[in-house]
Amino acid sequence: MDALDEHLGPPVDLGNESDSSDNSSRKSYKSKLPLARPLCVETKTESGFQKTYRICLELIREAMLHHRWQEAAEYMASFTGILDDRNKVRAQPNKELVWRISIEILHHLSKSTVKDYNIIYERMKHSGVKHYLMICLEHSFHLMLHGQIECAKQQLSIAESWRHGKESVSQLHRIKLIQAYRSLLDYMIWCDKKSMLSQNNSFESDIQGMHTCFRHASVNLQEILKNPGVWDPFILSYVEMLEFYEDYEEALKVLNDYMYDTGFPPNPNANVYMYQFLKRHNAPEKKLMKVLRNLRELVPSHELMLEYSFLLLQSEKTSDTQKALGVLLEMLDFACWRSNLGVWTCLHTAVHRLLLQEEGEVIVHEQMALRKDWWPALHFTSFHAKKDLEENAKLLEVKASLEKILCPGRPLSYYINRSPKRLPDNMSSWRRHLGIHNTCLIIQNPGTNEDVLMKSRRTDTSSSWSHFGSRLVGLQGSKDL
Repeated sequence: MDALDEHLGPPVDLGNESDSSDNSSRKSYKSKLPLARPLCVETKTESGFQKTYRICLELIREAMLHHRWQEAAEYMASFTGILDDRNKVRAQPNKELVWRISIEILHHLSKSTVKDYNIIYERMKHSGVKHYLMICLEHSFHLMLHGQIECAKQQLSIAESWRHGKESVSQLHRIKLIQAYRSLLDYMIWCDKKSMLSQNNSFESDIQGMHTCFRHASVNLQEILKNPGVWDPFILSYVEMLEFYEDYEEALKVLNDYMYDTGFPPNPNANVYMYQFLKRHNAPEKKLMKVLRNLRELVPSHELMLEYSFLLLQSEKTSDTQKALGVLLEMLDFACWRSNLGVWTCLHTAVHRLLLQEEGEVIVHEQMALRKDWWPALHFTSFHAKKDLEENAKLLEVKASLEKILCPGRPLSYYINRSPKRLPDNMSSWRRHLGIHNTCLIIQNPGTNEDVLMKSRRTDTSSSWSHFGSRLVGLQGSKDL
């Protein structure tokens, strides 16, 4: 439809003019918008052939705009005669117009078949060379959607070997894209063979066929991934095959290049794939945290930041607790985390730990300095309190215990139709209010009704954190990232 609108231009209102009073009022206002190009313009040089097909195109657009697809198809049967136009300037736009409109109409006809699509694609491929590669790629997508993987691969193989004249830059890019998708089809065939091997007794021929698909896919993918770009589905398929054949070093190298190569655009998914790979293979927490730190710079609201904050809170270092506080506050800067109990529970824990330190209150206030003007309206209002009470009373309890320390010097507004309980002002009273004792922190696990005992820095916390962390995964819930 975009190509059709571009070809015809925007429609012109040909309705009757309004009364004279309206006209007089319009004279005082001059629109700054550009004038619309008239829909029907008859030029002096326009031949009868061109006029016929221009009017036919207008009728097709009118039918499509009103979803009269059968009528549009009938007009389209006549409009394809425009492919006989020998004018070199209009030839390529006309061919693209016929291609795109025909496919759009077929999408909306209930009785259209794969054979109908194939007829149009084959005819358009041989009507000109400019769009040949893109038509082949689109044709293969359509075959894939109908489960004809082998036919789709055949189409891409033909397109990959196709050459015409001097190879242009755009043509080279399209060929690389076709090679990538052909490799993806090899991966899909490989997956089918792998599932068959797991269901039946494996034969040598089946294993060999599966390995052949892997070899074909890997050769192209190795070359494709040398070109900067976003290759997420191709990376995942290649890594899965490498892991199946236990080539972990090559898989790690592929992910490492995809993540750190400066030639590639910044891609949060590259960090996610690396983290998931390292976690599957029990990598040290130091490596996991390094990847998550890079992800934080790109997407501070990513769901893995909750896991990052948990890893930081496992550490005995005050600096790591400060980092965890920063990570959690950045997550809560985004509305998608506003009602997430897991994030607020981790924030509660980070504040507890910092308040055990001499400068803990100062650290919290420094983090909140840039947020003090808008955070209360985002998180701590009577409306939020009422909503949290209805949806999750535990969330109300956790947030209410943090309002005074996170937003000091402001009247308390996060409460339900009653005078807010006066909260303490000095540090020792705060520790008693938050459940901070001389040797431990007491936190109620939101996933259960159990109290989790977290010892202070003077004793070991690993066992308590392991118990707390195992429950934290279930608190994330659904998020709109």
